[in-house]
Amino acid sequence: MPDIVARLRAAGCVFAEDEAELIVATARTPGELAAMVERRVSGQPLEHVLGWAEFCGLRLVVEPGVFVPRPRTRFLIEQAVALAREVPGTPVVLDLCCGTGAMGAALAAGLARPAELHAADLDPAAVRCARRNLPGGHVYEGDLYEPLPATLRGRVDLLIASPPYVPSGSVGLLPPEARLYEPRVALDGGDDGLDLVRRVIERAPEWLAPGGHLLVETSARQAAETVRAVELAGLVARAAGSDELDATAVIGTLP
Repeated sequence: MPDIVARLRAAGCVFAEDEAELIVATARTPGELAAMVERRVSGQPLEHVLGWAEFCGLRLVVEPGVFVPRPRTRFLIEQAVALAREVPGTPVVLDLCCGTGAMGAALAAGLARPAELHAADLDPAAVRCARRNLPGGHVYEGDLYEPLPATLRGRVDLLIASPPYVPSGSVGLLPPEARLYEPRVALDGGDDGLDLVRRVIERAPEWLAPGGHLLVETSARQAAETVRAVELAGLVARAAGSDELDATAVIGTLP
């Protein structure tokens, strides 16, 4: 164990002792332990090395090469849970750009009653993870709304989305763990970072139920432009943020 901690610390891992404990606890054989340490020392994200990520108190499957759920996204989930509790009956939830399905899983776990859960993503590896993390949900592979069943139109009470919102010119400034080991399609949001965000917003009204809510993760710098896009789509919009989590969400409600 001390040797593993020393190697992780030399590789720049800030929480070397904690990471070493997790790797040791996860490895099933000495050979697997050695391989996992090598992968982490080479710079791979800890979650890819372990095969799981902790998010909102859940342990979620994360394959190598997929987007790792971020702690800041907990803020959006907290907003969504509060809104879902106001929905009579069984809430219908759509997790768009779902990645590993972390947001949908956390939202479902935060409710005191069952939810009808749907999720979609373009990345086949992410979809594989989401199907394991959302065993009671419906997970579709495809571009945004395209793979969704037509019967879902006009029924969604909560549409949650964390599309890529990093401007293309800033992707190269991301930490190596993201830049080198996560798919660019999950990071690059176009020139101003809002290409995918706008596409999510534009078609949201046709899928939302009356009074349904769209919650989109963005940055504080992009919040005003995102609010404008939500208003242009015909939704009543507001922005919310958390300084503690450095998180921003724009919420739109269908009148």
